[in-house]
Amino acid sequence: MAAEIIARLRDPQFGRWAGQIRRTGGCRQPIHMRGHVLYIDPATGKRIHSYTTATEPYGTLRLPCKTRRASRCPSCAETYRADTYQLIRAGLAGGKGVPTSVTTHPALFVTLTAPSFGSVHTRRQRHGKLLPCRPRRNAQSCPHGRSTTCSTRHSINDPRLGEPLCPDCYNYSAAVLFNAIAPELWRRFTEALRRRFAKTAGLTLRELRDHVRISFAKVAEYQRRGVVHFHAVIRLDGPDGPTTPPPPWATADALADAVQHAAGAVSVIIPTVVRPFRWGRQLDIRPITTTGDLTEQAVASYIAKYATKASECVGTLDRRISPAEDLTALPIRNHARRLIAECMRLGQLDDLADLRLIQWAHMLGFRGHFATKSRAYSLTRKDLHTQRIDHERAEAITTGRLPLFDHDTVLVISHWVYVGKGLSRADQIIAAALSGGSG
Repeated sequence: MAAEIIARLRDPQFGRWAGQIRRTGGCRQPIHMRGHVLYIDPATGKRIHSYTTATEPYGTLRLPCKTRRASRCPSCAETYRADTYQLIRAGLAGGKGVPTSVTTHPALFVTLTAPSFGSVHTRRQRHGKLLPCRPRRNAQSCPHGRSTTCSTRHSINDPRLGEPLCPDCYNYSAAVLFNAIAPELWRRFTEALRRRFAKTAGLTLRELRDHVRISFAKVAEYQRRGVVHFHAVIRLDGPDGPTTPPPPWATADALADAVQHAAGAVSVIIPTVVRPFRWGRQLDIRPITTTGDLTEQAVASYIAKYATKASECVGTLDRRISPAEDLTALPIRNHARRLIAECMRLGQLDDLADLRLIQWAHMLGFRGHFATKSRAYSLTRKDLHTQRIDHERAEAITTGRLPLFDHDTVLVISHWVYVGKGLSRADQIIAAALSGGSG
């Protein structure tokens, strides 16, 4: 690898190559494109400007992959994280087209968890003191002969965290099915919340829309045991969204009551499964304030952090797994391996085909979007992308890479071909050094 790095650094085209890498932000797996673009005056047929990748190193233009997964590309994931932060914070503090008066609108930070599927090793603290995992007096063994107690004070990096005390007692089927129906459970929760809020106010659901709009922004997080839970911002607005204040009776307390009711009221029933799926008992509801620990910056940072993570942070893979693969050969935790195996088994059942468990086995059954929001909560990712494109275009015009003209007055002809993706390990190391990141 050292020889490859030296060869790249000595390459006569290294300067242009390094410039491309810097423009991708040090992307670990850039998209390789070949082609050209022509700008032609439609009145005269004269070529105004042209670009071709033939002048680029090895005839290839490299573009950022734009993944959200930090495990695949830290650089592009950081852009996604920063965008998520801006989207969440704008909905709480204003800015980027959202009025600053939104700070006066009641808003809650809510965490909805999964129920228990069996005892797992956990890290417990009380008043800053680390406690034993699962201490029990006179604890009996489980039906499989394993201890049901654990007196260990687990460190934060203990690999046993999230692992079942007895894997044979753990309900792996229910765990992966909960992941699969979590998006539907969230949808029903939002509907039940609106119905409860309307009923408390003495209004019908249709009448509520003329007085209050309830907006959401959420992110999914995998717990160490391999099941998802949701962190959500829930905000009250007037009927026109963040530009109008909610009525005086629409308070944070009334919203908290609706959240409490909805979280306990909704359920999802799956064919062939006797028990309905519900949210777990642990429900955290806290008001978001402009001062204290739970400010808009803290909430936005917390949600943005998890927007770039997925199931790989609980010991599984960040790619799809084929049913033909040997699961015993995969470099993953045994707990994750059993969850994946259960996805593969249940995915073969006709009654569960709609859940697509085999396709999403690497996500332990979860197939929803990780970061979502209501349209009226704040600006969209498309808005942020457009702003970034406009900025990059203005910079390209200033540096002479693009001519100064109105697109509406020219004919643009382009042709592009995908020719590959990614960098060699040696190039990744150089790219990380150029961008100031890690390889």
